[in-house]
Amino acid sequence: MGVRVRLGNKILELVTGDITEQDTEAIVNAANERLIPGGGVDGAIHRKGGPSIAEEARKIGRCPTGQAVVTGAGRLKARYVIHAVGPIYRDGRSGEADLLASAYREALKRARELGLKSVAFPSLSTGAYGYPLEEAAPVALGTILSFLKENEYPQLVRMVLWGEKAYEAYRHALAELVKREGLAMEEF
Repeated sequence: MGVRVRLGNKILELVTGDITEQDTEAIVNAANERLIPGGGVDGAIHRKGGPSIAEEARKIGRCPTGQAVVTGAGRLKARYVIHAVGPIYRDGRSGEADLLASAYREALKRARELGLKSVAFPSLSTGAYGYPLEEAAPVALGTILSFLKENEYPQLVRMVLWGEKAYEAYRHALAELVKREGLAMEEF
């Protein structure tokens, strides 16, 4: 159960659930710059996917904030993990929105480069990095919608939100964007 917006043959979905259970071709990891397994989404992906993800990430070394890199997905259903590094929230006036938008855009570029049709995202930077959901949601969704309009791939972007509070913040932000863009939001 969730909501979706269609842009021609492309879809943006919002659902609640576990990112590690998604059957999309790639899932996005809320990674840190050193690509070392951490807590939250990052820890869950590494635990469920197994040690091969961390081994590949170690070979890559680092990923600057606002960027994204790709590894295999180990034992996960997905084929790839796209490790995106969102910003640590300071005061909302230190370039966080630009870095957050960049993390989403760069992850989408990696999916496009791989020719992937589907990718699932968590809400980047809203856990341990402290980005308020109400501020992060419009940045994330606006960036994703813009990318979908301008690119052929991916064709499905699924935001997998942990808990009702995150889902409602994203649903509210999507409703505002949809209204402004003249699009339709549908339940499924």
